[in-house]
Amino acid sequence: MSANRSFRNVTRIGPVQVGTAYDSRGREKHTAACTAPRCGFSADYDSRAAAELAARTHRCPVR
Repeated sequence: MSANRSFRNVTRIGPVQVGTAYDSRGREKHTAACTAPRCGFSADYDSRAAAELAARTHRCPVR
């Protein structure tokens, strides 16, 4: 089942975008996803601070 989320409060930290959305159970989730080609990093977090920390410390393996 694919996630069809409507993100709000989207910010960009380097190549990583951080956005807030509700999951299928109605809980607020924060997602960090790298937009660099062939990187593939994305993760969901319960707090905005955790997602922003992941965005700040992310290093793409492909350069």
